[in-house]
Amino acid sequence: MRVEVTISKLTQLPPGAADALACELTRRIDQHYPDLPNQVTVRYASANNLSVFGGAKEDKERVSEILQETWESADDWFNAS
Repeated sequence: MRVEVTISKLTQLPPGAADALACELTRRIDQHYPDLPNQVTVRYASANNLSVFGGAKEDKERVSEILQETWESADDWFNAS
């Protein structure tokens, strides 16, 4: 399954946040889908968006929930220093 997260260029994130988000999101998705090869990309674009390729509609909904949980828990896994 391929997951692509785009973050609006207007969103100010600390240096390294996009890469850290990709790593943490990959780790969490792999926990839910261990039998699938998962590729997660996080990049800046004109708007926020989530795309899931190679999964069912339910998979996109679950990945969206995982992304939300990951974003909300950033204080636990992201160290800006």
